[in-house]
Amino acid sequence: MRYFARVLNPASDSIISEMKKIGVDPRGIKVMEDKSRFFAVKLLGVGTVAANILKQEMLSRGGEVAVSYGSVNLSAKTTDVLVFGTRRAFNQLAAKLKMHQFGLPQIASETLAAIKNYSKRPAPLKIGKKKFNFKRTYIMGILNVTPDSFSDGGDYLNVDAAVERAVDMETEGADIIDIGGESTRPGSNPVSADAEITRVVPVIKKLKKRLAIPVSIDTYKSKVAKAALAAGAAMVNDISGLRFDKKMAKVLAKAKVPVCVMHIKGKPRNMQKKIVYADLVSEIYCYLKESIEIAKRAGILDEQIVIDPGLGFGKTVDFNFEILKRLAEFKSLGHAILVGPSRKSFIGAVLNLPPAERREGTAAAVVAAISGGANIVRVHDISSIKRVALVADKIYNEGRA
Repeated sequence: MRYFARVLNPASDSIISEMKKIGVDPRGIKVMEDKSRFFAVKLLGVGTVAANILKQEMLSRGGEVAVSYGSVNLSAKTTDVLVFGTRRAFNQLAAKLKMHQFGLPQIASETLAAIKNYSKRPAPLKIGKKKFNFKRTYIMGILNVTPDSFSDGGDYLNVDAAVERAVDMETEGADIIDIGGESTRPGSNPVSADAEITRVVPVIKKLKKRLAIPVSIDTYKSKVAKAALAAGAAMVNDISGLRFDKKMAKVLAKAKVPVCVMHIKGKPRNMQKKIVYADLVSEIYCYLKESIEIAKRAGILDEQIVIDPGLGFGKTVDFNFEILKRLAEFKSLGHAILVGPSRKSFIGAVLNLPPAERREGTAAAVVAAISGGANIVRVHDISSIKRVALVADKIYNEGRA
């Protein structure tokens, strides 16, 4: 007899499907499901004593824990930790850790929360009158009413031209329009809040009467956000993650509107100079975690927060691709993920093509983002990316809980 062995993907639903195919009792499937789900969890800055207890407890449950050598020989005070195991092992571990000291109860809670968030769809988000349930990927259309944006600068400075472009994007399948009045391309200088308001508010006022989909304002200035929201915008997209303007979070909490908090290293004028990270994904993760906390302390509801790892904002070409490869790690934060790869220079670096000719490269990046858990993609080319997302959703999102 010949035997044909193949490895199944523990991150997909194929294992449950395969158990059903071979006739496993439904009660057995329920018991074994948590054993079939494998996770690798990273913890930062764990005390040496706690790390060694963690290692001992997880090993006894069939898992594994990786710590620094300094933790093993007690020469280091703290260590980052990697914990490997099934969902069942993590549940058992957490129950035991809650009886320990040395911060282990908090580690248990954080670990279980991260696994739970990673494994489920984000909570529904209401933007204006529209409800986004994240059963599919949503398309955010880019509308820059600026003279100097890297791809479409100057194309929609005229109010009527901008309005017609937004209407066209809705027809093409956009779910939300993101309007920006200041270019944040690498090397760009800021414009005044008044100049930004002059560019965006007339467009938003007209779109309120023309669109059935909501409008987001792309700004990090609270004064601009106030004016845009008063004109009819229903969401704020803040590239600084609520850092550049300390009043922003309170303004949004008072207005009761959603916010997308993005990671950026530096500011647009200098963000692409001396790009250095000790740990790229961990640093972005921690930045976004802090932005979420800023939002919640101000009174913004947890379900009103969207996160964006900030492709192109203080990232090298390779860093952008690493973010796309590891995007799923940000699901542990428990918020909808927005990704904006459209026509960006890291795509141009591979294709050696100008922004207007990067549609296929953008499509590839969008598929990678959707496979990693992106819930919203921010793009210029609506109709083609809409079709790309429909197929990618069929592959990656259909049937997900």
